[in-house]
Amino acid sequence: MAQVLTKRADFLAANRGLRVARPGFVLLARPNDGLGQRYGITVTKKIGNAVVRNRMKRRFRELLRDALPDSGLPDHDHVLIGRAGGVERDFELMVQELERALQRARDGKGDPARGRRPRRGKRGPQPARGDR
Repeated sequence: MAQVLTKRADFLAANRGLRVARPGFVLLARPNDGLGQRYGITVTKKIGNAVVRNRMKRRFRELLRDALPDSGLPDHDHVLIGRAGGVERDFELMVQELERALQRARDGKGDPARGRRPRRGKRGPQPARGDR
């Protein structure tokens, strides 16, 4: 059975690895220097309230428990990031998508990283207080 990632540093390290995007999730995979198969799950508040996020995490845990022993990459960290619409997707469809995503990761075919979006609320330099 794969171990669960709990430390933020492990998630950040996985984010520098291979990225495979699917409609319901994004799979991150990165070698972990012989620590075995490990997995982590991330679902942000943008996805929905706590009930929706927890439901998505339960679905992801079940997906990973079924897929990692046979299809997971040995000595890699696997992180699933939830995407909008992932809760409503058919579970069997997500099983197939995860299998294809793991195959792409095994082949070393990741998707290009998207450019960083600027943070909201940043408007550039502001005039000094007395100049307004």
